[in-house]
Amino acid sequence: MAVLEKIRVKMGAFITVLIGLALLSFIIDPATLETAVSMFSSKYDVGEMNGKSISYQDYQKKIDYYTQIYQITSGGASSDDQVQEYINESAWQDFVSEYVVLPTIKNAGIGVGEEEMYDLTQGREISPVLMRERIFHDPEGNFDRTLVADLVREINLDQSGSVAAYWGYLENAIYTEQMFNKYSSLLLKSTVMNPVELAREIDNNNITSSVDFIMKPIGFGADTTITISTEEVKNYYDVHKKQYKRNASRDIEYVVYEVVPSEKDYELAKADIDKVYEGFTTASNLKNYLARNSDEPLDPHYYAKGELEQVSPELEEFAFSAGMKDVLPVFESGESYKAARISDVKMMSDSIYVKHILLQGYDQAALDTRADSIINVLNSGKGNFQALAEQLSADRGSRNNGNFGELGWLTQTYMLPGFEQLLYAPADKYMKVRTDYGTHVVMVTEKTKPVRKVQLAVLVKDVIASRATFQEYYSQANDLATRSEGKIENFNNIAKEENLSVYNANGIIDGAKTVATYDNARELSRWAYEAKVGDVSQIITVDNKYFFVAALTSIKEEGYTPIEEVQGQIRMTLMNRKKGEKIAAQMKAETEGLSTMEQIAEKLGTTVSHEDAVSFGAFSSRSFDPAFIGAVAGAELNKIEGPVVGNVGVYMFNVTDRETGAFYTEDDAQRRNMQSAQYQMRMLPSVWTDQAGIKDTRAKFF
Repeated sequence: MAVLEKIRVKMGAFITVLIGLALLSFIIDPATLETAVSMFSSKYDVGEMNGKSISYQDYQKKIDYYTQIYQITSGGASSDDQVQEYINESAWQDFVSEYVVLPTIKNAGIGVGEEEMYDLTQGREISPVLMRERIFHDPEGNFDRTLVADLVREINLDQSGSVAAYWGYLENAIYTEQMFNKYSSLLLKSTVMNPVELAREIDNNNITSSVDFIMKPIGFGADTTITISTEEVKNYYDVHKKQYKRNASRDIEYVVYEVVPSEKDYELAKADIDKVYEGFTTASNLKNYLARNSDEPLDPHYYAKGELEQVSPELEEFAFSAGMKDVLPVFESGESYKAARISDVKMMSDSIYVKHILLQGYDQAALDTRADSIINVLNSGKGNFQALAEQLSADRGSRNNGNFGELGWLTQTYMLPGFEQLLYAPADKYMKVRTDYGTHVVMVTEKTKPVRKVQLAVLVKDVIASRATFQEYYSQANDLATRSEGKIENFNNIAKEENLSVYNANGIIDGAKTVATYDNARELSRWAYEAKVGDVSQIITVDNKYFFVAALTSIKEEGYTPIEEVQGQIRMTLMNRKKGEKIAAQMKAETEGLSTMEQIAEKLGTTVSHEDAVSFGAFSSRSFDPAFIGAVAGAELNKIEGPVVGNVGVYMFNVTDRETGAFYTEDDAQRRNMQSAQYQMRMLPSVWTDQAGIKDTRAKFF
């Protein structure tokens, strides 16, 4: 069906999922299947939101739904782990929207009616969701509402139901976005400053003080004359308990065996490259030869002198001393063997400034004719490039300093695919270039001075650990796991006896994909949440390269950190507070009767510092204690104040001057207020998560 093909072409890659679960109904009899389904009790829930459990089955249905959308839009292309993870997360966020976000918005009295939905899909105020969909763009890249109507009419003609499913997906996205936009607008427009708040904000930023001050640091060492009682620790903990809220986590210690190639593996790799080296030295088509015989394809990048030094000194020296017929003999480079030839040499610019007009459509001949016509008009001087770009280009986002069609400066690493040839093209000449995006009318308007650059053909044979090498490391890991007998005492004793390196990984969250510095370690974090303290794992393999044997050392459940774990931190806080008070009392006693800052500084064995433009509402040129800033803002002129106890020191000061400026305006105050409101909007997801009591236990299954 034409409309489905168009959806697939326009949408691009999305995501798919393995269909094994869908096949269960064909290989299991109905009675067995019913029994299996009934086993999915709360034990098999993948999460909870607002007191509602999310079962494994319901979550899988969401995944299947997004898989269907993918298959509609991509024609059933294969997926990888990254896109599979994306669809899993999309399914989860769909539940968050359904159970948390939309109910909250509806409770605020917000809704989207049928007439409004029609207006957003086919009426006057088309939703940005549809505006962003390329399927509804004409060949010039402009949104065409008739294409929306065509899709809606196709729903009743499509017996597969795919078009209806796709349209339902779009409608849901439109509804959700409209609801959130209304809620955001309500909150932002409710953020107002009354006249008193506005005046205070302006004064706090426009009134600045010049201040002389001295500071006695509190320091971090303990004071044996100060005692902190258990009751004081408990009282502080009770008052500040919210600060010690934590998520569930696990601590482990582990031994990891990294599989590295053996000496024999190196010999085999060397033999492999020797077999193809002779052909490499005489090959006429180096790109094809590398594609068939090398572990790495031809690198399309052109390197200037000095750019290869950090990559490979051997390649750098060869690239800029050898001729086209020379060959760099085989050499060892890390876990690979390499040889090299010069594939191409060009005089190229490092950077080019490019402007373009993008033409899109299905008839290539028509596009070429249209591009040639535009070039003729521009070359004749009868057309203005910016005006033509604004009128004709499908690329509506390319503009620089307000000028349509300007892509700006491009380099080899920051390049529109298909434009690489422009790096060595002449400047100030209109050209026609085809890319995957369409047909472009292009001009290079500026370019840096061309320099000699080299493209290298590098023959590579990686040194791969053999099965025997894998088995050797596996045996070592298995020996530790077996002899530990699942007990951490045995694990530690063996590690000590055999001088094994034992590492710690703390604060592992449920479902973590990264543990310590190792990616793709979800099996390791999953084990940590299934084990008991003191358990030792069997071998856990990560990336088919690392063999882990781990011991669980600590379980931290979600909630509040026990006082026993934070009492040392609390004692230090209370110690610093009492030290500050003690220093303040000493300073007050020692400076009694002194009338100048210099006398006070001399008495205390320190010097007077000075700072200008200290204001209550703005950041100073130096980082001061908030207590000190507040005291300065409220102090009288030419009166010695203090001592004031801050977080890092105790202050005495004299405000010598105070000025009222007008640089901070009412607009500035309103702008800062709006920035604060927008920051609060960004915090909404975490607020909703806390209020809804969202629990995510998907890691047990996915």
